[in-house]
Amino acid sequence: MTRLIAGRPIRQIAYFVPDVEQAALAHVATFGSGPYYVAEHIPLSLCLYRGAPAELDHSSAYGQWGDIMVEYVQQNNPGPSCFHDIYPEGSGRQGMHHVALIVEDLKADMARFEAAGHEAALYAEVAPGVGFAMMDCVATLGHFVELYEPTPQLLGVYDLVRSSAQGFDGSDPIRRFTIA
Repeated sequence: MTRLIAGRPIRQIAYFVPDVEQAALAHVATFGSGPYYVAEHIPLSLCLYRGAPAELDHSSAYGQWGDIMVEYVQQNNPGPSCFHDIYPEGSGRQGMHHVALIVEDLKADMARFEAAGHEAALYAEVAPGVGFAMMDCVATLGHFVELYEPTPQLLGVYDLVRSSAQGFDGSDPIRRFTIA
C-alpha cells in the first residue's frame, strides 16, 4: 500500500454525511474552515459501480481547512454505491470516507491499485474522458482512496476553494456553484 501513496500529497479528506450544508456549517463553527462551495446533484456522464453501470446522484460541499480541502458528500438516491459500502443505506451512519490524490495518469494508477488488490468501487466521469475513481482500500486503510487527474476544471475548483479561504471571516459560509 505504501508504494501506491508514498510521495503523493493527500489533497482532500472527505466525509459521507446526510446533509452537506449542515456538515459544512458545523465545520465552520467548530474549526473556522471555509467557506464551503456546494454543488448539488452533480451530473455524471458515466458511472460504474464495481464495474457495472449504476446511477449515482450526489451533492458535495468543498471547503479549505488549513492546507487541505475538506469535502462533505451525500448520496441523494437509493441503491448500492461506494458510499453505502461503508455507511449502509438507512443506517444513519456517517463519517470519514476517502482521501484524494491527484495523479498524472488515472487509468495507469487505477491499474496499479487493482494489481495490489484494491479494486475500483466507483469509476465515474463528470464529462466524457474527465473521470475519477474510488479505489477500495477499506480493508487496509479503513477508507477509500479517490484518484483524479489534474484537469484545468479540477485545478480551478481547488484554486477557488483555497483562494476564498484566505481572509475568510466566517461570513457567507455557504456558496453555491455547479460542476458541469
